Amino acid sequence: MADAKRPARNKLPANSVREFRSLLDEALSARDSEGRKWADARWGCYAFFDYDGEPIYVGQTNERLRTRVRRHLTNQRTDAVAMRILDVFEVAEIEFWPLWEFEDVTKKRDPSGFKLAQERLDAVEYTAYLNAIEVSRFRAILNEKIPPVSSTVRLPASRRFQLISREARDERGHPDVRIARRAETIARLAAVAHERGEVSPGLRRVLVIQAVRLAYISAARLAHVEGRPEPVPSAIDVTGLVGSVLAERTDPYGRTDEDDMEDEEGED
Repeated sequence: MADAKRPARNKLPANSVREFRSLLDEALSARDSEGRKWADARWGCYAFFDYDGEPIYVGQTNERLRTRVRRHLTNQRTDAVAMRILDVFEVAEIEFWPLWEFEDVTKKRDPSGFKLAQERLDAVEYTAYLNAIEVSRFRAILNEKIPPVSSTVRLPASRRFQLISREARDERGHPDVRIARRAETIARLAAVAHERGEVSPGLRRVLVIQAVRLAYISAARLAHVEGRPEPVPSAIDVTGLVGSVLAERTDPYGRTDEDDMEDEEGED
């Protein structure tokens, strides 16, 4: 009897995962008015949003937007903690801010230009982060490390993309599904804190913020089934729980993420 034919690897994931990755591929292949793919920019910032349009994460990269974003959204991060901080199934939209003017700047070839580019990147990320905090219902998002404090700047042109279909939004966006996923995320994150013992204050801050988000959506669900108005998000004082989210207390001007550092060994 002949062996069954092995399926292609890209046919193995569940339909919902394949659909998400297909929409992600579309976003990464989209072009701007000059014919450039938004995600091809080497330097740039990005943000993730949940089913409510709530900003949940802001990041930066100088290794190419598509590379960085794929590592986040296909669970290819090398840092197990980073994989547990953000639930990919909560990400419904993504926004890109490419910095095309630094496309050819590298640390090895142009150290002074690289420094200026990094300063600009930090400023764009911090501005995008502050904007996210401003529009967040909870005045907080899920960054383990707050971006370096920088002067705010005018953000470059950006584009926002949908990463889930209407059908997936209807199914996975149901409050009970989201409550279960969020509780699971908190449990995984708490397990990391327990197993490692010594974890960053930022990770513990994210744990609190995720708990706040869980508490709110659970309370909103309760209000709905009881026929009451939704609770007011400001009923939860996030700053009172975690302190300021505008700067790291111990390292306000530091690097955002070691994963964002340019790998000089890989340069020509």
